[in-house]
Amino acid sequence: MDFDLSEEQEMLKRGIRDFVAKELPKAYVRELDETVDFPPQDLWDKLAEIGVFAAAVPQEYGGLGLKLLDNMVIIEELARASTAVAMAVGTVTGFGARTILELGTEEHKGELLPRIARGELRFALGLTEPAGGTDILGAISTYAAQDGEAFTVNGQKIFITAAHVADYIITVVITDRQAAKRSRALSILLVDAHSPGITIRPIPKLGVHACGANYVFYDDVRVPEENLLGTLNNGWYHLLTVLNPERIGVAALSLGIAQAAFDDALEYAKQRCAFGKPIGQFQAIQHYLADMATEIELARNLIYKCAWLCDQGKPYHVEATMAKMVASEAAFKAASNGMEILGGYGYTMECDMQRYLRDAKQEMFAPISNEMSRNFIAQCFGLPRSY
Repeated sequence: MDFDLSEEQEMLKRGIRDFVAKELPKAYVRELDETVDFPPQDLWDKLAEIGVFAAAVPQEYGGLGLKLLDNMVIIEELARASTAVAMAVGTVTGFGARTILELGTEEHKGELLPRIARGELRFALGLTEPAGGTDILGAISTYAAQDGEAFTVNGQKIFITAAHVADYIITVVITDRQAAKRSRALSILLVDAHSPGITIRPIPKLGVHACGANYVFYDDVRVPEENLLGTLNNGWYHLLTVLNPERIGVAALSLGIAQAAFDDALEYAKQRCAFGKPIGQFQAIQHYLADMATEIELARNLIYKCAWLCDQGKPYHVEATMAKMVASEAAFKAASNGMEILGGYGYTMECDMQRYLRDAKQEMFAPISNEMSRNFIAQCFGLPRSY
C-alpha cells in the first residue's frame, strides 16, 4: 500500500504552489473577495497558461489527460489561497469537461473539449431548485417539452454557481411528466447561457464572494435536440457521473481551506507572545492545533483514496460522500479553532481567518448537506432510509 504521490504529482503540486505564491498573494485574494464576483480575465488566462483547465481534458482533445487525483491536487493547492478561484476552476473541469467527456456526443467533444482545455469556456450546473436541493427528484419542476427539433425549457433554478459568467448551463429537466417514477423522467441539456428567455440574477451570500451564485429563470428557452447529453429520460442515472466526482472536488476544496487555516494559526501561535512566552507553548493552543492537523491528515487520506478509486474504475460513491462530510467539517473546525487562537485578530476583516470560516460554511451543506450525507452513508450499509 503506497500513500506517496508520484514524482510527477509532487512536481504538479509544487508547480501550482509556486503559481499561487506569485499570482494569489494574500492581499490580492482579499481584494478579490471584496470586489469581484468571479476571477478576473487576466488571472483566468494565467490559469489556462499553466494547464489548469487542460488537466481534465484527454490528450486527444488538446488536454493533458491527467487523472482525477491529479486534478484534486490542483484544487487543493488553489483552495489554500482562494476558495473562490478553486471553485471557479471546478465549475469548468468538473461540470464542463467531465460532463462533456462522459455524456457528450463526439461532436460535443470535438467542439467543446479543446476550448475547455484552452480556458475559453465557462460552465454552470443548473440542478438545484427553490423547492429543495438534496431532494432532487421531489423538488425538480423545470420542464422541457420536445417538439421534434428542439426542447422548450421553462422553470427556475437557484444557487447556481457561475451561471452569470457561463457560456453553457448544463441543465437538469423533466422530459416525461407521465413516467411512473421520477427517476425515469429526467434528462440533461446543454443550454447556451445566452439563449433568449434566460434571465440570471445574482444571490448575495456570506462567503466565497469571488465565485457568485445565482437564480436562473427559463422562459420558453429553445434548446436544439442535439444538445441532449446522454440519453432521454435517463438523466438521473447520468447525474452520478457528475455528482460523485463533485463531492470529491468539494472535499479537496475544503481540505485547502483547512490547511490554510492551520498554517495561519500555527504561524501566529509561534509568534504571538503572552505571559512571557509564545502562546503555542500553552497546552490549550497545542490541543487546538493537534486536532486540526489530525483531521486534515484524515481528510487528505480519504480524499486521495476516493480519487484513486475513481481513477481505477472502482466504486467510490460511499467514500466520496464520506470525504465531503469529513473534509468540510474539518475545514469549518480548523477555521473556528483558528479564530480562537488568533483571538480578536481573527475576527477582523483584515485577517484571513474570518474568510476561511465564511468559505468553509458553504461546503458543509453544498452540494449535499452533511446530515443527508450521514443518512446516505448509513443507508449504504443496509439501514432503512430515514427520509
